[in-house]
Amino acid sequence: MRRINLQLFAHKKGGGSTRNGRDSNPKYLGVKRYEGQVVRAGTILVRQRGTRFHPGKHVGRGGDDTLFALIDGVVQFGTRGGRRVVNVMPLAAEEPAQVAAD
Repeated sequence: MRRINLQLFAHKKGGGSTRNGRDSNPKYLGVKRYEGQVVRAGTILVRQRGTRFHPGKHVGRGGDDTLFALIDGVVQFGTRGGRRVVNVMPLAAEEPAQVAAD
């Protein structure tokens, strides 16, 4: 006589964990220093993804496209060739250096 091998499988999904509930931490992107503010070398001017703003005079660009001041000076925003650029212009010798706190 033959034996029948009968296997029963679950026919309901089971009460596993929900598929919702994940979220990413905020990245705090955006302009950090505005037109006319006095900054020190190394100050972060803009945090961004991609190059919404391009580096101008005396402004460097980090590996994550962050723009930062290369010299002490005053922040200026403008356009060059249809692109938005950020410049840091050196302080004049007679201006008092009121540096923005980091």
